[in-house]
Amino acid sequence: MSNDNIKNLNEILGEIERRRNEAKLDLYQPYKKQLDFHALGRDKRERLLFAGNQQGKSYCGAMETAMHLTGKYPDWWTGRRWSRPVKMWAGGMTGLATRDNPQRLLLGEPWPQGIGTGTIPKEDIVDYSMARGVSDAVDSVIIKHVSGGASQLNFKSYEQGRTKWQGSTIDAIWFDEEPPFDIYTEGLARITATKGMTFTTFTPLLGMSETVRRFLDEPTEDRATVTMTIIDAEHIAPEDRQRIIDGYPDFERDARINGVPMLGSGRIFQIAEDKLRCDPFEIPKYWGRIAGLDIGVEHPTAVVWLAHNRDDDAVYLTDIYAASDKPVFEHAHEIQKRLRCPVAWPHDANSRDKGSGISIAAQYRRHGVNMLPGHARWDDGSTSVEAGIEDMRERMITSRFKVFSHLEDWFSEYRLYHRKNGLIVKEKDDLLSATRYAVMSLRFAKTAQDLDRRRHDHQRQRQTVAKGIDYNLFGYDR
Repeated sequence: MSNDNIKNLNEILGEIERRRNEAKLDLYQPYKKQLDFHALGRDKRERLLFAGNQQGKSYCGAMETAMHLTGKYPDWWTGRRWSRPVKMWAGGMTGLATRDNPQRLLLGEPWPQGIGTGTIPKEDIVDYSMARGVSDAVDSVIIKHVSGGASQLNFKSYEQGRTKWQGSTIDAIWFDEEPPFDIYTEGLARITATKGMTFTTFTPLLGMSETVRRFLDEPTEDRATVTMTIIDAEHIAPEDRQRIIDGYPDFERDARINGVPMLGSGRIFQIAEDKLRCDPFEIPKYWGRIAGLDIGVEHPTAVVWLAHNRDDDAVYLTDIYAASDKPVFEHAHEIQKRLRCPVAWPHDANSRDKGSGISIAAQYRRHGVNMLPGHARWDDGSTSVEAGIEDMRERMITSRFKVFSHLEDWFSEYRLYHRKNGLIVKEKDDLLSATRYAVMSLRFAKTAQDLDRRRHDHQRQRQTVAKGIDYNLFGYDR
């Protein structure tokens, strides 16, 4: 190849790279947790993305901001859409931090040569004005909208104080990193008239702050939280994860890699997740099997399946199920599709359905679920929640409680299971509660041989029912 041809090829490749850098919005392919976060914007006024460092939380926020400002939504988009130009703010801790993170991600770097290499396409940046006090910091940007008008973006910092966040009417605000609570609530006031929204992305290093508690302890239909971990960050190679994990001090590790607020003494389980995780494997037939069911009324119905190795008294959580707004027979069908082992259940399943007058536990039995004869309790008849938590904690510490590594919904609850004023916060704990019921009832676990024998006896029972013979091998109510 001649020198001229090589030069031409290099110019072509350089032009391709330039166009790619100036049109990143078209190339965005979100990870699952980022996709979940975007989708929630359709119905939620406030959203929070907890994530560790360098896992893509800010990039997620910058991409969504660019979509709303330009009106360029991809085909896969299921979140909120604006068909008109919008006014938005993007905020950071300080003027310097705002320049180095939201501004860099949205507009590109280095400044000003790299303008247009961020998430907002270069062709859509109409004009901008510079801020005072911080070198190369931008104050506002005018962005072309597909409707024909122009959107406006302003950069803000928390260090400016609440008064600088007052006055204006805004469609949407992106808080990058955790804002002080007074700044956050002032931001909410800015979107009231427009029925707008806020979305917040940060690593929760400040622990159970007022802003974090708003999402974890004060749930509403307008508010949602997504937690993204190092496992969800697909750009981090599996072989690099452990090196990154080991690089953080113990007290910051969960926050920086799993997006878990530093809950301190408020967090119920403080055992590292990697101590609990194990790869799925085939359960030996001689191990006991039991499930735990948490009844959902205004929250999801949840079921977990445990395997009990009686030789070393170790418990393995092998499967989970959780769903909302479904009738009992649908939950029962899902349970029956999986392992038909004994099912432990809570005291409130004794309550009677208002329509039928039949208890919830009895309804599950009617649909074939192998419910234990009574609600979950300890040997002495007590139902102590604290005893269940302590039993699970002791097993975790002594490596006698393991969870199959792909059960991320269970780990999501585990990370945020905490107390407020000494009391367990009863939100997003459905799978944890089902687990506790199953652990309390391990003595009723049955092996595969037991379960096979029970199925055989049920077949015999159906064949001889006319003779009045009752083959109820385990003494459970049918």
